[in-house]
Amino acid sequence: MRAVDSPPRAQEQAQLPVDSYPGRMSEAAAPPLSVLEDRFRAMLGGRDLLALLAGAPAVGFATVSLRPSIYFEGRVALLEDLYVTPARRNEGIGAALIDRLLVIAQGEGWGQLEVQVDEPDVDAMRFYARHGFTMRDRTTGDRALLWWCEL
Repeated sequence: MRAVDSPPRAQEQAQLPVDSYPGRMSEAAAPPLSVLEDRFRAMLGGRDLLALLAGAPAVGFATVSLRPSIYFEGRVALLEDLYVTPARRNEGIGAALIDRLLVIAQGEGWGQLEVQVDEPDVDAMRFYARHGFTMRDRTTGDRALLWWCEL
């Protein structure tokens, strides 16, 4: 497992076939690869993005965006991507990425790690539940829902 911290690694991550994610942008709607690489490279130097690659060459990755929150002392993290190439799934690569993120989260004092899962993706829901994620509010038991407005 290695942190992505250089332009060659940014290019390596950007070239993984993320267009095959269920529920993600279609290939036609996704920005061109060069745009993704440029955005990723620009964000690597800051404190608001963490990226991990699994394998050499990369067969999986995780990206996390971080933000402050008035509700936690530490920052809140959103797991934006957790991807393993289809041929390498069910080998524990995704679990290793999540485990590493949780170690980093605890070490850096993050307040919360969030993930968004599409309702039909029950396999992803089971995966995240096995790793301690819940879709229920810890105090009320209410189901957590995410709404957004695309701008």
